[in-house]
Amino acid sequence: MTHEDHKDIVNEIKENMPDADTLFELADFFKVFGDSTRIRIMCALFKKELSVCCIADIVGMEQSTVSHQLRVLRQENLVKVRREGKQSYYSLEDEHIQKIFEMGLEHILE
Repeated sequence: MTHEDHKDIVNEIKENMPDADTLFELADFFKVFGDSTRIRIMCALFKKELSVCCIADIVGMEQSTVSHQLRVLRQENLVKVRREGKQSYYSLEDEHIQKIFEMGLEHILE
C-alpha cells in the first residue's frame, strides 16, 4: 500500500466515525455494564417487571443497595419505573438492553 492509499483509508474512517460527544456517551453507557450488581439486576428484569423488594431477594442484596443501582440504571435509560400507589416496579427500557447483554455473554462463552 502506498502512503496515498493510507490517507484515503484514514479519511474514509474519519468521515464515518461518530463525533466525540457521541463516543463519550457510548463509553459512559458501557461503563454501566461494568458492574456485576447492575448486570445481575438487568438479568433479573429480562423476564418480568419487578419491585425493588423482589429484585433484592433475587440478587441477595439490601433494598437500599438495589435502589442505588436502579437509580444508576435509570439515569442511563436502561430501566424504567412504573409507580402503583406506594410501590415502584422496574423493567428494562427496551429490548436493546437484553440484546447487548446476550451478545456480550455469547462473546464471553465462546
